[in-house]
Amino acid sequence: MASKKTKASSEVVGALERLLASSYTLYLKTHNFHWNVTGPMFTTLHTLFELEYTELALAVDAIAERIRSVGHPAPGTYSAFQAVSAVKERGGVPSAKEMLKELVRDQGIVADTAREVLRAAAAAGDDASQDLAVQRIQVHEKNAWMLRSHLD
Repeated sequence: MASKKTKASSEVVGALERLLASSYTLYLKTHNFHWNVTGPMFTTLHTLFELEYTELALAVDAIAERIRSVGHPAPGTYSAFQAVSAVKERGGVPSAKEMLKELVRDQGIVADTAREVLRAAAAAGDDASQDLAVQRIQVHEKNAWMLRSHLD
């Protein structure tokens, strides 16, 4: 039987893997929307989406490196990400308004996934993973607000 610390560590790693997969899927979706947005808000949204996917590119590296620093291999394939991501891919090219709605929802999903990391890390006494989770929650809540502001 696994010790409490080992179990908690595997719970933290599982939560970090879900955060990594969800963040990477959101990165891909945001980048796709950056390439394909059209309409009267084109310049604004093209620029905003670029800011967000650039930040996500750095975030996935930090999350993967956290997984590695606690002694586990980081997943790094589409299939591995798809299996655990809370964010789902989107086919086709939605309207700019639909892109915004979907990204607002997905930012919230990733923030909730970071909250799972926060809870698991707190139970395990893993301060560094807690800190990473809090930072990710702050970023995703702010991004959701920025995106939602375009829908008012």
